[in-house]
Amino acid sequence: MTACDPVTLEIIRGAIRAAQAEMEALLERTAISAFIREKKDFYTALFDAEGVMAVGSNVPIFGDICGPVFEHFPIETIQPGDLYWYNDCYGSRGAVSHSNDQVFLAPVFHDGRRCAFVMGWAHFSDVGGLRPGSISPDATDIFQEGIIVPPTKLIDRGVTNTAALAIFYRNSRYPETCRGDTRALMASVELGVRRMAEVVTRFGADTLADALAQLLARTETIVRQRLRETFPVGTHRFTDAIDSDGHGTGPLHIRFALTRTPDDRFIFDASETDDQAPGPVNFLMNRDVPGMALGLYFLGGDPTQVCNAGGPRALDEVVLREGSLLRPRFPAPLGMRGMTMMRVLSALNGLINVAGTPAPASHSAYIIILLRGTADGKPFLMSDGIGVGYGARPTADGLDAVYFVAQENYPVEFLELGYPVGLTTYAMHRDSGGPGAWRGGCGIVREYRILADEAVLAVRIDGVTNPPWGAAGGMAGGSGRAVVNPGRPDERVLAPLSDGNVVRAGDVLRIETGGGGGRGHPFDRPAAMVLKDVLDGFVSVEAAARHYGVVIREGRLDGAATAVRRDARPSAGAFHRTEYVDALT
Repeated sequence: MTACDPVTLEIIRGAIRAAQAEMEALLERTAISAFIREKKDFYTALFDAEGVMAVGSNVPIFGDICGPVFEHFPIETIQPGDLYWYNDCYGSRGAVSHSNDQVFLAPVFHDGRRCAFVMGWAHFSDVGGLRPGSISPDATDIFQEGIIVPPTKLIDRGVTNTAALAIFYRNSRYPETCRGDTRALMASVELGVRRMAEVVTRFGADTLADALAQLLARTETIVRQRLRETFPVGTHRFTDAIDSDGHGTGPLHIRFALTRTPDDRFIFDASETDDQAPGPVNFLMNRDVPGMALGLYFLGGDPTQVCNAGGPRALDEVVLREGSLLRPRFPAPLGMRGMTMMRVLSALNGLINVAGTPAPASHSAYIIILLRGTADGKPFLMSDGIGVGYGARPTADGLDAVYFVAQENYPVEFLELGYPVGLTTYAMHRDSGGPGAWRGGCGIVREYRILADEAVLAVRIDGVTNPPWGAAGGMAGGSGRAVVNPGRPDERVLAPLSDGNVVRAGDVLRIETGGGGGRGHPFDRPAAMVLKDVLDGFVSVEAAARHYGVVIREGRLDGAATAVRRDARPSAGAFHRTEYVDALT
């Protein structure tokens, strides 16, 4: 094998990243559905010739993408021009974790030699199921969440299986949207195959193979070293929780333990997590996810590194329990697994904090609403994911109004042009960021005026009874809620995880999203920073005095009154949710 020198390695890494960016730009610009085009709920990745992820996207929920395909189509039978497709959550062991997400995978060949695989993944807006949008809090099994596609050869050496696509489109309430998104994703993967073929042609198959092997080894080495630096020998435990499954079960606890043995083996154990739920909050977590998430955290902010299967390889063992919230038995529903996934990522931050290394406080789970109805004689589906506040970092405030990773909140203009709603308010959710020396990020307030004659709303909100925890003396982030006609005689607060909520023309739907936990004692935040938070609309005058001990009168800092308040500094603890505790259990 031809060794890849360090300079060539960086050129190849940059070329792959450029190919990913081009794939994503094509998908974004040619897809039909808003969740892909505007929300940007899509990812790409490159795998080596054996199907091991060598260059992934910065998203921590990837599992073994290629394995499910190889089980049905042995790798040695795969040919140039093939394209494989699936969305089967249980059949892929959580490589896909809800049925809306479609995976397309294609091989890259050069001179008859298999050199790589290219993947495109995107969230399709409706794939059938119980309700428009395929996701509903009412679901009690995965069959109610849309069509299940096992690993399928969609294109066989250049010939498309149009019958399979016809079945898929027929199961969607919006077949033209589904058809357009499929074409966009297929085109994106085809572009990725062409670009990777160009890389192989330029550098050679042996050099590319060595480059990918080096990227995997580099990531594994870095992540393993960071694990050694973060976790002393022993077992470290952390527990987080989601409020409910929407069917009367909850809270549901996620319990993690990470053990470092004296001989430097790292064992991740989630077996004490609560049992699976009747409702659709189960997260079928692939065994690669903890290592992928920890790898992304440890590599975060370093543009010279890539997130890949080296992260999962740094963990020697992952223990999951069949029948638990993170390893549910078929056919448990999975559609709203996002809220559990977000708590999983929060609990991993908790593990790092418990081990003695400062890490971000907890974040809220992004909010999902699905508004379904008829306008001008045509059915519409408005699936909106709304950003939240993220936890305060060890040396910085938390991020405000973030949906998830690189995904975005819908612009006002897009919503009003595309759906029968008018946005009357779009603002920061004041006081939702957890108080701390470093403040938690704030959520969002959105008010929609309903213009359709009648519509039905589903809503997914978590962190109401178990808000995002604060760390190292910081306080919990604020919670979210959904209210119809706030301040009017007919005001009603909706259940946080519910469907079938009827709204009519003239109603106002107010969505408040939660914030992230704070970090460090709030009284340690400089008074000038608190004043700026108040003037910028992140913190109220009342909260400044109550939580930060900072007195502000008529837009100015009252130094003497602040000194008196801060002299009566309250005690704090390691973690805060509704009160300070030394450990979350």
